[in-house]
Amino acid sequence: MTVTPQLKNQHLLWRAGFGPMAEEYNQLSNASHKSYVNSLFKASVKGPQMIDVADNALKGLVMGVQEASTKKRDLDEMERRRLRQQSREDIKNLNITWLNEMVNSEQQIREKMSLFWHGHFASRNLNILYQQQLLDVIRQNALGNFGDLLREVSKSAAMINFLNNNQNKKGHPNENFAREVMELFTMGRGNYTENDIKEAARAFTGWGANISGEFTFRRNQHDDGKKTVLGKTGNFNGDDVLNILLEHKQTAAYITRKIYRYFVNDVPDEVQVTWLADRFYQSKYDIKELMKDIFTSDWFYDAKNIGCRIKSPVELIVGIRRALPMKLENEQVQLLLQRLLGQLLFYPPNVAGWPGGKNWIDSSSLMFRLRIPQLIYDNDEVALSPKDDDDQMMGMRDTGKKKERMSKKGGQIISAAVDWETYLKKFEKVPREKLLISIAGILIQGGEPVNEKILNKYIDSSSRESFIKTATIQLMSTPEYQLC
Repeated sequence: MTVTPQLKNQHLLWRAGFGPMAEEYNQLSNASHKSYVNSLFKASVKGPQMIDVADNALKGLVMGVQEASTKKRDLDEMERRRLRQQSREDIKNLNITWLNEMVNSEQQIREKMSLFWHGHFASRNLNILYQQQLLDVIRQNALGNFGDLLREVSKSAAMINFLNNNQNKKGHPNENFAREVMELFTMGRGNYTENDIKEAARAFTGWGANISGEFTFRRNQHDDGKKTVLGKTGNFNGDDVLNILLEHKQTAAYITRKIYRYFVNDVPDEVQVTWLADRFYQSKYDIKELMKDIFTSDWFYDAKNIGCRIKSPVELIVGIRRALPMKLENEQVQLLLQRLLGQLLFYPPNVAGWPGGKNWIDSSSLMFRLRIPQLIYDNDEVALSPKDDDDQMMGMRDTGKKKERMSKKGGQIISAAVDWETYLKKFEKVPREKLLISIAGILIQGGEPVNEKILNKYIDSSSRESFIKTATIQLMSTPEYQLC
C-alpha cells in the first residue's frame, strides 16, 4: 500500500476525529498532515459549551426537593415515575445533541477524546442531571490534565452513584469505587493487592453527592484512621489516594497503552508505548501533549497503522454523516442504529465500557452495518428490533411497542435528505474513467484496491450524477468501509 499525502490526512482525520467532511475533500491531497495536526489542536483550544438538555420542570422539581431538604424517596410515586420518564427522554436528547456535535463541531479532536473518555470512565445512570454533568466534566478536561479529569470524574454524582460510594461509610466500607479506580481508571489489574483496595475504600468513605449532583464530603462518615495504600501509610483521604495512584508510573503506562490501542493500533508496539508513557508521566499527565506526540510521530502514519481499526458504531454513524451532508428528519432513528450496532451512548454494557476492536462485529451486526448506506439512500425503514432488554434500551421498550403499532414492519424510517450537491462538487474535475478510483480513495482507508468488476454490476451508469451517488453508496456498503 502506497501511503500518499491524501491517505495520511484521511488517516489523521479518522483517528483524531470522525473522518473528513465533504467540504474538505478538495484540500485532502494538497495540505500537509502537519498543518492538519496544528489546525485540529488549534480548533479544540477553547473550552466547549455545556450540553444542557434537561427539562426545566425536572430541574425545578429537583431544586424544590433540595430546598425542602426532602430525600428523593419522599416524593410520591407519581412524581418519581414522572422524573424517571422525563430523565430518560432527556438522556435520548443528550445522546442526539452530542452526536450532532461530533458531526458538525470544528473541535473534532476534543469530541473524539471525549468519546474515548466516555468509554474509559463508563457510567450508567438514569439521572439526566448527573449524566450531562459528567459529560461536561469529560468534554472540558478531554485534552487537559489527566489528574484533574480523574479527580473531577471521581467526585461526580454520576460516578459516585454508579459505583455506590454514597454507601461507603466508616465501619462499613463499600469497595466498588476503590476497586474500579485502580483496575479500570488508573493502574490496571495486577498492579495492586486486595488489601490496597480495602484500605483505599476506607479513604473514600464520606464521599457523596446530593440530589442536584453536587459533591458532598460527609465528615462524620469518614474513616480518619491510618491506612496503607501501595506501600504508603498515612491518614489518607480520597484525594490522597488519587495522588498516590497518579504518582505511580504504572498509571501513565496503563492510560497510554489504552490510548494507543484506541487511536493507533489494537496491537500495541511496546517500544512506542514506553516512549509515550515516559513523556506522559514527565509532563505530569498532559493529555494534549500525549496526543501531539502520537499524531506528529512518523510511525503513526506507517501502512500497518492505516485502515487497521474497526470503526465503532458511533464512528461509523458520525463518519457517514460527515461524508454525506444530510438532514435527518427522524433524528431518533440514530438511537435505534446505536442499539442495533452495540454502542448506545450513556449506556455502556458495564463499568469497563465497550470492549471495542473485533467485538464490534458479529455476523448480524456486520450485515446490518453493510445495509445502512442503502437505507439512507432509499430513505427506507429500519425494520429490525434489538433484544428486548430494557436496561440496554434506555426505557425505549414502551416507545418501541407504539412504533410497532404505527408501522407495518415495526421499524423506523431513516428519513435523510442528503445534500448531494456539496458532495458531487468534489468530483467535478475527475474524468469519468477515474471516478470510481477517486471516490474509493476518499472512502476506503488503505487495504486492498476495490474490485471494480463486482462494484460496476451494482452501479447506475445512466448519468454521471447517478454513477457518483450509487458508487458512493456501494463503496460505503463494503466490509472495507468498516475500517479506518
